[in-house]
Amino acid sequence: MKLPKPRKRGGTYTITISHQNKRYYCTRDTAAECEHWAALKLLELKTQEKIEAGELKPKYTFRDLNDKYFQDVGQWNKSKSSLAWIKGQYKNFEIRFGSLAQKSIYDIKPKDLTIWRNNRLNQVGENTVLKEISHYSAMFTFAQKELFLLDENPWMQITKPKKPKARARRIHPSEIEIMLNALNYEIGMVPVLPQHYVAWGFLFALETAMRRGEILGMEKKDIYDEYVHLPKTKNGDSRNVPLSVEALELLKLIQHDGRRIIPQSENAFRLMWEKRKAEVGLNNLHFHDTRHEAITRMVRIRKLPVEVLAKITGHKKIEVLVNTYYNPDAKDLVEAFKSIEKNKPA
Repeated sequence: MKLPKPRKRGGTYTITISHQNKRYYCTRDTAAECEHWAALKLLELKTQEKIEAGELKPKYTFRDLNDKYFQDVGQWNKSKSSLAWIKGQYKNFEIRFGSLAQKSIYDIKPKDLTIWRNNRLNQVGENTVLKEISHYSAMFTFAQKELFLLDENPWMQITKPKKPKARARRIHPSEIEIMLNALNYEIGMVPVLPQHYVAWGFLFALETAMRRGEILGMEKKDIYDEYVHLPKTKNGDSRNVPLSVEALELLKLIQHDGRRIIPQSENAFRLMWEKRKAEVGLNNLHFHDTRHEAITRMVRIRKLPVEVLAKITGHKKIEVLVNTYYNPDAKDLVEAFKSIEKNKPA
């Protein structure tokens, strides 16, 4: 199509083009700038016309999809912990994917994602990679079913890493002592310094089987005579956690005037924990191992039946509780067996 000639008006130039019975115009300093604008505008209009007719796909990079998904879906996640994780994925997207972030989503193939998966497995564990694959796969499903940009999801065509065997790690009393020493804390001490609150949270987790996020989210108004009420937990439900004598004694040590029991951010708490455990060589100790240890103790010492235990821990699936978090050793099983035999009616 032949471009119209720019018209001079005073000290500037103007040009007008028509497309599909609509007129578009602009004003520039020179005739050449007007012609350049007109050529680009016509190309843009024709491209959009082909896109709307289904003859051409719109330009859409992986990075564009990441932005769109976060704006429309990700940032509206109601779970505080999930939202924090999603924000982390969004913020570190370029670092995660490098040049693949700039690639068109139409050109991303299962081979590209398999290479990414293998590289990522050299950086983090299988569980992390599985979680990330699920997130980015949801992103491409969104492009497929909501934006109608894709015919299929390439993430569904790659082999996922095998889910690693659940941790069955118990915490030895000597490890508790080592961590308390590393955090400069003694049992019965009123916590004052940041490391003291980390130690206090460690001990409280061992008594209650509460998650780190749940402990850090506890407020004084949620503490009752014999239990703590958790208004919102990982699975979205509220629950009540009974408090042992030891847990109640720990709560008496909290003497600050703040709203939350532990006046510390989750990130600061985590970094302190990781730093101190690394200093004493307990790299294989995870804070979440306290949940395994506490649940096993509740069965071994308090003889709690599994249905009661599930209400305390917040597990909706009994098999997850039994197979993942209850970690008895051979001695525990023998003692439980003998206890049942002893109480059988003659």
